[in-house]
Amino acid sequence: MILAMLAGLPVAVWLDVSTLSQGAVKRQAEDMSSLITSIRSYYASNVVGRILAAHAAGDDAGTVVTHEYAEIPGAIPIPATLSLELGDVIRQQQANITYRFLSDLPFKRRAPHPLDAFETNALTALRGDPKQTPTEITRSGFTNTFRLVTPVIMGKACVACHNTHPESPKTDWKVGDVRGIQEVIIKQPFARNVFAFKYLLLYFLCMAALGIGFIIFQQRQTALIQGFNRELESANEFLASISMKISRYLSPQVYKSIFSGQKDVVVQTERKRLSIFFSDIKDFTATAERLQPEALTEMLNEYLTEMAAIALKHGGTLDKFIGDAVLVFFGDPETNGAVEDAKACLRMAVDMQRRLGELKEKWRLDGTEEPFVVRMGINSGYCNVGNFGSNDRMDYTIIGAEANLAARLQSIAEGGKIVISYETYALVKDIVDATPLPPITMKGIQREIVPYAVNGLVGADRNLRVLSEHFAGLDLHLDMTQLDPEERARVRAALAEAMAVIDEQTARTV
Repeated sequence: MILAMLAGLPVAVWLDVSTLSQGAVKRQAEDMSSLITSIRSYYASNVVGRILAAHAAGDDAGTVVTHEYAEIPGAIPIPATLSLELGDVIRQQQANITYRFLSDLPFKRRAPHPLDAFETNALTALRGDPKQTPTEITRSGFTNTFRLVTPVIMGKACVACHNTHPESPKTDWKVGDVRGIQEVIIKQPFARNVFAFKYLLLYFLCMAALGIGFIIFQQRQTALIQGFNRELESANEFLASISMKISRYLSPQVYKSIFSGQKDVVVQTERKRLSIFFSDIKDFTATAERLQPEALTEMLNEYLTEMAAIALKHGGTLDKFIGDAVLVFFGDPETNGAVEDAKACLRMAVDMQRRLGELKEKWRLDGTEEPFVVRMGINSGYCNVGNFGSNDRMDYTIIGAEANLAARLQSIAEGGKIVISYETYALVKDIVDATPLPPITMKGIQREIVPYAVNGLVGADRNLRVLSEHFAGLDLHLDMTQLDPEERARVRAALAEAMAVIDEQTARTV
């Protein structure tokens, strides 16, 4: 846009100069024509008219008025001759100005006046209306040519002379008739007028130089910024790649809080009420000895991946994997309150046992006779949570007796079972069916701990329970709310058949 505007400035100046040139030429031609007309009129009235009047009175017969005045001593030219010779003088003094005195009715001994189409048309138009002022302007290259035509009106003295002169081609002239035309032709190279605007042109040149410099500066700045943007995009892609890799080592909640600026990466902890989940694979060492390393690695990675996904689904913060153990806590960095955090933790554990039952069926089909059996423990209480370690290496985790209690509860759980503390049971008792176990003691906690073995979850209707049992040879997850009425008969038949098989095997053993 700036370039277009700068390019338009010379065009605008050129058009203005052309218009000014045409106006100046027109005014010059009008002034020239008016001046010559005034001179001729004055000469005709006050010189020729007075002499002819004296001749008529017989007072002065020595002065002759004729177009051949040069050949007669003491003679003076008639006004028409004066106009013709005045045109020659003007043409000699001003090369760009031409004055022509023309008529289509010259005296008999005079050479005829050649008239072009414009002059012929102008003479015809003026004889129809002498008040007109025919003009024509043409341009050849950088030169304007302006032509102005005014009528030559017959005055009283002219009529008397022409009507009595023996060489006049017409003897019936009347005052006011158009005898011919006088034409002023001015040629002017209008480019010369450009230098009349030298200061304005200098200003435009300076502005154009500034504008072009500004555009070049902007282009360089744009190229520089684009280079920076490319570098930033490359850096952003690198950082995004690095952040994605780092996110694999952090819990999503911790990762989000760090990269959003909610938490600083400094050694700092705070005390919060949490619900802590701890799980471990029963007899993992013995299971590892029975499996090939590749199969064990594949099964363990699949198990941990599924457990991590369930923890994220329920809003838990995945603290770490300790070999085959999983540590998850609720209440930091985001919390919905102690009660809701505990309920979410319990639902997560039940969901993990259900998913583990599905995985065990899959692993059996893949050829693993005795898949993983997982024990789980949940406790609620106050722990120190935050960044532990040094300024160079730190870990976001929890520390405290309550976290150790969750691990201890896991250790006393039967395979495929969930054991919770009384503190957790008090928070979730409206959604859980649990059986109290014998009290236990633990180092660091002076009081006796009453564990609760989770039998299943209950809904709004206390009679509707979610049963989850997982043993070697048994994987049972029963959620009545998920069963369609027509499927209940099939489930009952399958359970009855299972009970019959168990009774039969029991009778044989006895």
